Amino acid sequence: MKKTSALFAALLIILGSGPAAPAQEKITLTLEKCLSLALSQNPFYLASQERTDAAQARVRQAAAQFFPSLNAQGLQNLDEKVFVLEFPSFIPGGRPQRFAIDFTKDYQFSLNFTLPLYTGGRLTSGYRSAKLGYLSSQESSRQTTNETVLNVKRGYYNYLLAKQLVGISEEALNLAEKTLQNVKNMFEVGVASRLDLLRAEVRVANLKPPLIQARNNVAVAELSLKTLLGLDVAQPVEVSGEMTYTPVDINLDESIAKAVENRPELSQLQYQKQVAGEMIKIARADYLPTIALSGNYSTWADRFAFGKNNWQSFYAFNLVLSIPLFNGLQTPAKVAESQALIRELGFTEKGLVNNIKFEVQAAYLTLNNAQEALLSQEKNIDAAQESVRVAELNYSEGLITITDLGAAQVALSEARINYLRAIYEYTVSLAQLEKAVGLSWKDSESN
Repeated sequence: MKKTSALFAALLIILGSGPAAPAQEKITLTLEKCLSLALSQNPFYLASQERTDAAQARVRQAAAQFFPSLNAQGLQNLDEKVFVLEFPSFIPGGRPQRFAIDFTKDYQFSLNFTLPLYTGGRLTSGYRSAKLGYLSSQESSRQTTNETVLNVKRGYYNYLLAKQLVGISEEALNLAEKTLQNVKNMFEVGVASRLDLLRAEVRVANLKPPLIQARNNVAVAELSLKTLLGLDVAQPVEVSGEMTYTPVDINLDESIAKAVENRPELSQLQYQKQVAGEMIKIARADYLPTIALSGNYSTWADRFAFGKNNWQSFYAFNLVLSIPLFNGLQTPAKVAESQALIRELGFTEKGLVNNIKFEVQAAYLTLNNAQEALLSQEKNIDAAQESVRVAELNYSEGLITITDLGAAQVALSEARINYLRAIYEYTVSLAQLEKAVGLSWKDSESN
């Protein structure tokens, strides 16, 4: 009995487990692949595209206002109280006579249309306003694209930096462990002191936490990059590429002029100012009359049958003139509101131009600073490597202490870290400058 129960339980486990979920295929991420993924599935970028589509739909809505509207209506009378007339009897003492009169028809159908002929410019300005709003939304989408590209580049290079910092930490630990082994060998033959051995052991122990932290930084950078790309956090990836130094010649004045010309934020403000101008025209149209053509065709019957003379019909065409007389001074208030908005956008534009100039100059200065640091650290690495080689030789001959050797090794690690950070700062600053100037992804790739 126990054996049967065990077999039955095992069968349930096997059947309940079902087929194993297929493993996700690893994706190799180059910079171009990262940008392509972000511009196809990043939720915030896709949301900006939907806002552009919504603005385009509003243009179609505004255009539809020029066309006539046509509506049909059908009515069936289900119950009614008829009109009753009562007449006195012509016979003395007789009952009064009652007559029921049905003034309504049980079935009624109507067709109505309206065509605006003159609206004082409301429809034209409304259409222009919607078209300008669509152009503004396109510039907003371009701004989101540039910001997404910058964030992806920063996230991609941040991962590469974190990965290479792990390599430097591993090299530093390996070098310290190699030194520790040499000190142990020298201690066993009485050449090194116990203090040197303890210091070498402490140095190895001190280098392990930074390595753990560096590996954790890689994991965090990977999660951040996946989030930017719209990938599932469980998706296995392999980031391919390396940070390289490619010198570029940047002219600050030309960059500022190009930024003022290309930045989508400034284009948005220009379109918004034009929209406000159209809103003034719409508001002033409230002073003007409107003319519309309307028509109505109605038919009715007591029975739903298409026999001859069963249906009665009526039609009418009307020219409707509407003249505004007084609306509580709403019109001048609307005009004043739009005029204030134009002035507000003018001040905003001035402030934005100043911010853009500052952004370009800051990116330019950071780029130059990173370039100078990179060139100096590149030479410093060679000197630090030679210093470690000489220090190891001198320590083995008893000319320096273990502390001096450790200092040389620390200097080498710092030189490598500073060089990597300089490349990172240079690469990211270049991406920030491209965004500040208003270059698109394809424009920046072609330069």
